[in-house]
Amino acid sequence: MAVAVEKLITSDILKPARYLGNELLAVHKPWDTAAIRWVLTYPEVYEVGASNLGHIILYNILNAQPRQLCDRAYLPGQDLAAKLRETNTPLFAVESKRSLTEFNILGFSLSYELGATNILEMLDLAGIPLTWRERQKAGVAGGESTNLQSQFPLIFAGGQTATSNPEPYADFFDFFALGDGEELLPEIGLVLEEGKQAGLSREHLLLDLAQIPGVYVPQFYEMAEDGSVHPRRKDVPKRILRRVATPIPAYSIGLVPYVETVHDRLTIEIRRGCTRGCRFCQPGMLTRPARDVEPDKVVEAIEQGMRATGYNEFSLLSLSCSDYLSLPAVGMEIKNRLKNENISLTLPSQRVDRFDENIANILGGTRQGGLTFAPEAGTQRMRDIVNKGLTNEELLRGVKTAWEQGWDKIKLYFMIGLPGETDADVLGIAETVSWLQRECRGKGRKPLNFNLTISNFTPKPHTPFQWHSVSTAEFKRKQNLLRQEFRRIKGVKVNFTDVRISAMEDFVGRGDRNLGKVVRRAWELGAGMDSWYENLDRAFSAWGDAIAQADLEWKYRQIENGEWNLFHAEEQKSAGAEENTPLNTQHLALSTPHSLDIPLPWDHIDTGIDKKWLKEDLQRALEAAIVPDCSFEGCSHCGVCGTDFGHNVVIESLAIPKFAGEFVPNTTKAQRLRVWFGKQGNMALMSHLDLIRLFDRVVRRAGLPIAFTGGFHPMPRISLATALALGATSSGEIADFELTVPVEVDTFREQLAREMPTDIPIYNVEQIDLKASAATQLLESAEYLITVTALAETTPIQWQDWIDTIKAKEELWYEHTTKSGKSQLINLRDRLFELELVETHNSIAESMSSAIRYLGSYRQDGLLLRPEQILFMLEAVANVEFQLLHIHRNRLILGV
Repeated sequence: MAVAVEKLITSDILKPARYLGNELLAVHKPWDTAAIRWVLTYPEVYEVGASNLGHIILYNILNAQPRQLCDRAYLPGQDLAAKLRETNTPLFAVESKRSLTEFNILGFSLSYELGATNILEMLDLAGIPLTWRERQKAGVAGGESTNLQSQFPLIFAGGQTATSNPEPYADFFDFFALGDGEELLPEIGLVLEEGKQAGLSREHLLLDLAQIPGVYVPQFYEMAEDGSVHPRRKDVPKRILRRVATPIPAYSIGLVPYVETVHDRLTIEIRRGCTRGCRFCQPGMLTRPARDVEPDKVVEAIEQGMRATGYNEFSLLSLSCSDYLSLPAVGMEIKNRLKNENISLTLPSQRVDRFDENIANILGGTRQGGLTFAPEAGTQRMRDIVNKGLTNEELLRGVKTAWEQGWDKIKLYFMIGLPGETDADVLGIAETVSWLQRECRGKGRKPLNFNLTISNFTPKPHTPFQWHSVSTAEFKRKQNLLRQEFRRIKGVKVNFTDVRISAMEDFVGRGDRNLGKVVRRAWELGAGMDSWYENLDRAFSAWGDAIAQADLEWKYRQIENGEWNLFHAEEQKSAGAEENTPLNTQHLALSTPHSLDIPLPWDHIDTGIDKKWLKEDLQRALEAAIVPDCSFEGCSHCGVCGTDFGHNVVIESLAIPKFAGEFVPNTTKAQRLRVWFGKQGNMALMSHLDLIRLFDRVVRRAGLPIAFTGGFHPMPRISLATALALGATSSGEIADFELTVPVEVDTFREQLAREMPTDIPIYNVEQIDLKASAATQLLESAEYLITVTALAETTPIQWQDWIDTIKAKEELWYEHTTKSGKSQLINLRDRLFELELVETHNSIAESMSSAIRYLGSYRQDGLLLRPEQILFMLEAVANVEFQLLHIHRNRLILGV
């Protein structure tokens, strides 16, 4: 049964277009023909989730499977969440508008240690019990079958955090999908379809799923006293394998949102996995081996994707884009092919040692984007300890190349609290930045500015540094050292990560099953992820209270105090400074190599990397020994390469095509067309800025020869006459288009209409003189049809009397407040040209509403008559309170 969302998704909530599910390239499969119905549920607001590449890829892959349907859901904003609870309406999937309980399986992305509270929020809003035990119990108590026809869907999680250590979240999920999902999720779908046909019980379904490599069903495992996890039954594997898949760029093309998202561009993955071996980096350890994508497939996906989506920007994605040897060749090929379309390329943080003129040449376009490097540490010694593989000379060469290529501001990432770090290493960050500024100076150039993010090292499972942590007091002290040092350096903006967040990430990320009750209680106390940004003190307090109520405060204090500091222990031993006090003896017991053999809560997750190798690499870190990148040098014997995980796939670099030249905006104005269009249905909830962005993309997809403005930031010559209020519909909007070559009017209209959403109909297209004034300058008046209700009992005769009274008056004064805050009196009657009562509805269901047509002044110099001011006039003559239910603009009238 579909939720009546039109009553909830209204213009009074923030960005209502988030929830419409009508994006370009969204897949709407028939509900009744699907055997298994999925929802990919992203536990973040729409702007984050809808632009996540993994979300888009898996959505496309699942919908490509026969008899499988995949819908989507996102964390609603606080305003919609409040409406859902007030009306007792369950959270719905955005495309079908069906309650999440109507689906067979919900998959959550768990990519951040503190993100599980958002998942609990979504489950609660959907009316789904939070734990697998509660769901199982509710199904039995309700007399429901315990298979896929039961009361509640299967709930699972995937993503980096789910793969690295699922134990803190084991209470909440029926199973986890570990590793890459491109092949794993379709396999899960097939098993569920077969189980559904066979009428298997929920337990038997989960048992079948547990046989799939990459599926971990926590209810079939139990935690020992030492925190380790073991099977409860013999027919499930002792260790669960992480899945590995080859990227398929074609599945990255999809979902073009109507609202602006965090990554508002086409993103194509060029390389999955990283073998650099940075000892703090969990993604690098969890995604091995490295797999390059064939350059021709990348180029084909980008060219097809840009034409299918209409984006004006694309990004190439990898943990280390610079290690994709064909990056300059691919980037230049695309830049040449799309040379005339004002397209820009962006890259995520990249290796500064590989940044050269070839990479600089492919970045940006007419819009040069930001540039981000991650030296991580301020001294050579520290970079060797973490196995960064970066020398001072390489750092300077990369930064200087960027500066010489025109960048005046560069973003740098550093970390403090790394194992073996001294105060000299911390201050080395400031010294390095100052040195780079001195080396990048020149006549006629601005000084090089830096935007620094200095985060606190947080140990992660499955890395060599998983046995190390640093006290929050040390983090604060080191942050203060840097704050004092950077006060003396100009042109540097420094951002520090809050130490409390780092400690909480560490506590949860390396926790065991005992933390399930902490996560749940933190959610109950209001610790949603968004609250970290809105009120960090309140969020931290909620987590702290949850830890205390779970009697785990002692364990959190260990994290705060830096429970394992291996380098400190080594220094103590080498100095012969060991003391035999009970506290120090216990501290060193945890810090000795023997302690590395203590079972860890995530040891049953087989990522492919040998734990023995992690210990050996930790020892190499103690010695500041470098391990080469096995993609380009000899094998490091980490244990990944083999039949289960595959091998590194490194594609040799291709020849770089000759540069065809930068985009030169075609400012030729050969034809001018005026378009009359409507804004109906769901599109009424799209903002004016989103509509402007839509027209740009539609013109690109249609391949229309739009003219551009000149200057540093060329823009397409598309001009909308005026904005329409959010939530209002219209059948009379106007836009002007200027083209570089003449196009037949009918052809233009056909191509434009083909790419437009159905709720934005094209009514008419006319050619106008190139020298004619723009529609926005010619606006004279506007005709509206508004629906108004009286908050009192009324009759049609009374409505007509009020309309006649207004028309008979010569003056109706209204106090208007200007943008500067000044008050002025205006005569609304002078701005009203026509007023007519169209119809009235006296039924209770219609709340005694009336439809009123009016024609009023609508000039860009501020002489406007707004629909709200018609209500003011009605109230002035009727002494009754009115409410505006709907606004429809019939037409805009232009002067000569």
